[in-house]
Amino acid sequence: MKIGFIGAGNMGGALAKAVRAALPDCEIYISDMSTEKAAALAAVLKGKAVSNERIASECDFVFFGVKPSALAVMINGIKGTFKHRENDFTIVSMAAGVTMKSLSTALGFPCSIIRIMPNTPVAVGEGMVLWCSNEYTGEEVRQQFCEILSAAGILDELDEYLIDAGCAVSGCGPAFAYMFINALADGAVECGLPRNKAQVYAEQTLIGTAKLALLSTEHPEALKDAVCSPGGSTIAGVHALESGAFRAAVMNAVEAAFRRTQELGK
Repeated sequence: MKIGFIGAGNMGGALAKAVRAALPDCEIYISDMSTEKAAALAAVLKGKAVSNERIASECDFVFFGVKPSALAVMINGIKGTFKHRENDFTIVSMAAGVTMKSLSTALGFPCSIIRIMPNTPVAVGEGMVLWCSNEYTGEEVRQQFCEILSAAGILDELDEYLIDAGCAVSGCGPAFAYMFINALADGAVECGLPRNKAQVYAEQTLIGTAKLALLSTEHPEALKDAVCSPGGSTIAGVHALESGAFRAAVMNAVEAAFRRTQELGK
């Protein structure tokens, strides 16, 4: 199987690494506007740095990893190559806000398309990958796709109209989580803890808390209550967060990310 990535940025590179982890023997082709970046990633993955045209002409799965604003120009340059292929292929797009119908229109002909919204933790096998597929994507291809990204983390298929909302949580969420980690560490430093220890404590706390929440049948609010002793230090901290409109700020961030994602697809 040949798998190609057009775009070797942070997300494209993270997914390519996940593919290599899942399929050690597959052929991976990389292209990018920066030939140096493509060559560097290809070297790490024991793949090949090639042109967009070669990926479009040879690969079974072609991942589009360019920004939405650059997508139309990129597709225009290789759609003829796709159209004249005699064997089947599948396009996997991670362009935020861009629907499968828009991709099909840009290509000018029907083909198998899978739309995904991954996040950067796929690079360490702990990602969240939301995905959907069009009517030209058969069950065998869908199963192959899940196998290809089996080392990325959790894959969840959902209706396309929910992808943008999911992106605002899982796609943008890592940035929000990093801000929270840094804020926790900053607070600990202010209280006298050395920076190196504060950072590790904050990071491990989020890892463990997220895993506990995933495995638990309890609602997060109940899990929070279990940590808050009456009159204790944790509830005092929770009160301070509520005074700063913590939950409202997070909800506003998700909504703002959702609206922007929709704008990017227009």
